[in-house]
Amino acid sequence: MEIMADKNEWGSNMSFILAMIGSAVGLGNIWRYPYVLYSNGGGAFYIPYIVAILLMGIPFLILEYGVGYNFKSSFAKAITKINSKWQYLGWLLPVAVFMIMIYYSAILGWDGIYMVLSFFKGWGADPNTYFTANLLQASSSYTGLTNFIPVIAVAMLIGWVIVWFISHRDLEAGLGKVSKILVPALFIIMIIIVGFSLTLPGASIGLAELFDPDWSLLTHFEIWMAAFGQIVFSLSLGMSIAFTYASYTKDDADLVTNTISIALANSLFENFAALGVFSILGYMSLQSGTAVADLVTQGTGLVFIVYPTVFNVLGQWAYILGPLFFLTVYLAGLTSILSTIEPLSFSIQNKFGLSRSRTMTILIVVGAAISMVYATSFGGDLLGYVDTFINQIALLLGVILECIIFAWIFKAERLIDFLNSRSKTIKLGSWWLVVVKYILPIFIAIIWIGGLIDVINAGTVDQLVFTAISAAILLVATLIFTILPAKNPEWENTEERV
Repeated sequence: MEIMADKNEWGSNMSFILAMIGSAVGLGNIWRYPYVLYSNGGGAFYIPYIVAILLMGIPFLILEYGVGYNFKSSFAKAITKINSKWQYLGWLLPVAVFMIMIYYSAILGWDGIYMVLSFFKGWGADPNTYFTANLLQASSSYTGLTNFIPVIAVAMLIGWVIVWFISHRDLEAGLGKVSKILVPALFIIMIIIVGFSLTLPGASIGLAELFDPDWSLLTHFEIWMAAFGQIVFSLSLGMSIAFTYASYTKDDADLVTNTISIALANSLFENFAALGVFSILGYMSLQSGTAVADLVTQGTGLVFIVYPTVFNVLGQWAYILGPLFFLTVYLAGLTSILSTIEPLSFSIQNKFGLSRSRTMTILIVVGAAISMVYATSFGGDLLGYVDTFINQIALLLGVILECIIFAWIFKAERLIDFLNSRSKTIKLGSWWLVVVKYILPIFIAIIWIGGLIDVINAGTVDQLVFTAISAAILLVATLIFTILPAKNPEWENTEERV
């Protein structure tokens, strides 16, 4: 058995806050939120959006932070301590989040390639054809798994090396120090991009489309579910990341105030990003004569097709704005991907007595090897299938169960006096208990059922097959970690602070 010599503790409260902001601020803020805002009533969407932050985002993060701080241990160890019958869930969420890291590395690799291409507009006159046919060599058949694409593989491996370089060090020397650099840099670059975008001819066209409120949609159930779904994904609720980061905090942390700061920073970033996205879409609409509604998209299409198309007609400024944009996307992806390895790594350290350095190295080597399936012609489609399964089915179910375990079995009321004694802002009371015990599980269950129905109804045969394969891999890997005997004598001993 190896001695755990690595120190898993933030050097300061600022390290914790910046790392959590980095985890929350990711690709979804840049390519998902603007579309969600636009397609769900524009300005009217802010009503359910703010309600979702206040009713779900902040209360649930406080719950995760409180329980994480209480146990000062990994997610798997804490769940086992609360009730050993639930140890399986303690591994399910960290493994699912690690699966996200594996396919996230492909998107990071694509963006790394585009960061280089942006210096000379290497995507050519037709960005759509370049991305799908030239770079991804996309195939909708699983036979595409046999067509390996070296340039994507190399770009992905560079990302894995960067993640290893940061993550295998002691927490503060690696992730803590890097977060203090990357997160402020991310916000500064986004401010520059948005500031420039707002000066473009036609920017007002895009912004008018974005914020044009459709108040009638407030009576539609879908807009409320879209808002709650956005907050779940945007703040990484229930992914065991917030729990793990809180377990690394110092004893004097004001977790309630930290929660508000992190939620506010995340919200500001994604709304600021929306200004930039729609300013540029407005410019593109003016130049091409195409309506903004016909240009709006989300996901990889926005980043790797729409933006390069804009840069093609932007003139010399594109050689500055292009690299800055793809650097922003890379940093957002990197700060998020760094957080996705922490829950599984810390759980392995706790149960099997391995050092942080060795655990991170093993996980990154394994993750990099598996990720090569995304460096194939079928990689793009496979990524979409796995992403849908993890986010719409596996994680949301985990959030519901986590809510039940933390609020009911652990008893969330145990945290109130402790959290209030540290809080310089709001005080928790019976309202918070009502939210985390009743409202949250019900709302998230509704979102989960809706997502499950969507996958079943809209899924192709291939998608359903690969969803089943992904589920099998997740369940088997979780079972292995659960049944393997603990090598660390401290696994059964967990000191509680509340």
